[in-house]
Amino acid sequence: MSTQAHAAEHHKESFVSKYIFSHDHKMIAKQFLITGMVMATIGMAMSLLFRLQLAWPGESFSALNFFLGDKWAPDGVLDPNMYLALGTIHGTIMVFFLLTAGLSGTFANLLIPLQIGARDMASGFMNMLSYWGFFISSVIMVASLFVESGPASAGWTVYPPLSALPQAMPGSGLGMTLWLVSMVFFIASQLIGGLNYIVTVINLRTKGMKMTRLPLTIWAILVTAILGLLSFPVLFSASLLLLFDRSFGTAFYLSDIYIAGEALTQTGGSPILYQHLFWFLGHPEVYIILLPALGLTSEVISTNARKPIFGYRAMVGSILAIGFLSFIVWGHHMFVTGMDPFIGAVFTFTTLLIAIPSAVKAFNYITTLWKGNIRFTPAMMFSIGMVSTFISGGLTGIILADSALDINLHDTYFVVAHFHIVMGLSAVLAMFAGVYHWFPKMYGRMMNMKLGYAHFWLTFISGYGVFFPMHFFGLAGVPRRYYTNSEFPMFDVFIDLNILITVFAIIGGFAQLLFFFNFFYSMVRGPKASQNPWKSNTLEWTTPVEHIHGNWPGKLPEVHRWAYDYSKPGKEDDFVPQTVPLEEGEKDGEH
Repeated sequence: MSTQAHAAEHHKESFVSKYIFSHDHKMIAKQFLITGMVMATIGMAMSLLFRLQLAWPGESFSALNFFLGDKWAPDGVLDPNMYLALGTIHGTIMVFFLLTAGLSGTFANLLIPLQIGARDMASGFMNMLSYWGFFISSVIMVASLFVESGPASAGWTVYPPLSALPQAMPGSGLGMTLWLVSMVFFIASQLIGGLNYIVTVINLRTKGMKMTRLPLTIWAILVTAILGLLSFPVLFSASLLLLFDRSFGTAFYLSDIYIAGEALTQTGGSPILYQHLFWFLGHPEVYIILLPALGLTSEVISTNARKPIFGYRAMVGSILAIGFLSFIVWGHHMFVTGMDPFIGAVFTFTTLLIAIPSAVKAFNYITTLWKGNIRFTPAMMFSIGMVSTFISGGLTGIILADSALDINLHDTYFVVAHFHIVMGLSAVLAMFAGVYHWFPKMYGRMMNMKLGYAHFWLTFISGYGVFFPMHFFGLAGVPRRYYTNSEFPMFDVFIDLNILITVFAIIGGFAQLLFFFNFFYSMVRGPKASQNPWKSNTLEWTTPVEHIHGNWPGKLPEVHRWAYDYSKPGKEDDFVPQTVPLEEGEKDGEH
């Protein structure tokens, strides 16, 4: 279809078709981002509420009563059932709604067509469905907070039997059912989106855009989509069997249980089956979150170090290796289930193996930064912060990969510290880096740099301030998910440290207000952006600042080189866009 026909077809878009039920990948990226930010605010607010309880157990706080009401915070004291519910929904929102959908949905939609030289996604309609599946899922999850018996309370992993028996506890009732329904919509959204991403990358690359010329962001998003396509159906199966156990008297996960003094009639099942199904998704899920974050970081670091990314092929190989290995390590979440020691040894080996491609990425980032002409933009600061948390959080992963050590540390705060730093904090920092870097592309304006620096330092320091001390809790044996540890005199020594962690959490929470102000103010009043403000090589910076349907007026750009020709010897500028033809005798790619 010609560009003129495109323009004519979309000239008379209504408000609804342009901003709500949009088929344009750029608008859908913004929808994912804003929805993810709203869900993140809810998830973070929950963590601050239960941190108050952990720092000052049994104390009265008017904030708790204000947000949770008399039923769940009578006289400002948090109800133990609501404590479990807050932990459950906080984990669910952060892992799935912010870091999976918010991160992948935003940047896959924004960058895939722009960086491969396509007019749009393979299917705009499926893309729209993917967002609305995510939105409906978010609404159902938030609605479950207002159920009389309370939201789901079985932990974000919703292990049976607490999740399989509606009568087990208040949070096992309707709130748990809504959690499962929400996840069904979420999984459908991810599968539709993932299919679209894969087909678009494989089929719609512009002339000259060979796979070896793809930016690392696209490689990371492509492998992420494949991981989601292979693993999310397993979570769907696990949820479906759980619904059967809850509602139809089956016993996939139930056996030999007494409840309220009576033996349960369903027998023959095993809760360990659920754990296998859940973690078969759950570990690829870690990399569904991390790989896009690593891809964004690669792009930002190379652009702002003004150097080619070190070891492009090694980076692509490490993405592929991480994707493959992520499917054969799930058992390390289950070392305490009575697993055969030989099977445990196999999972220990494969888990330690995944440290190799992860280390390749870390070393390549450091080598790219080495002797670079570094520009410390807010995006670069967040990217370097991400490399720091990826390394420090990954090192504790080596400890937990060893079954002999993991059995002692399992279900302690050491695990909480590890996965929050390596997965949560790393992905959040990379997401901020992506927003600061591509904000001019999304909104045609620049964000405030000084507010960006303040946001980075407050977020980075408070992030480490919250999660680093938890390692010491875990080594001392402090269990996670407990409403209070005041019944255990040996843990009294940690009371002051718990208060310090909560103070850092509150500082980190308020630091995000700086980001929200900067984001929404800059969207309307920020200085107008130039076409290529970061002097970057990738194709998205060749499109006009004002958004047009089809991305490029006239012909699609033609690609002649890889994406990382920064500071190339013999070139006048320190960047060479992918659209610049190779000169006679000039080599393409790593050299």
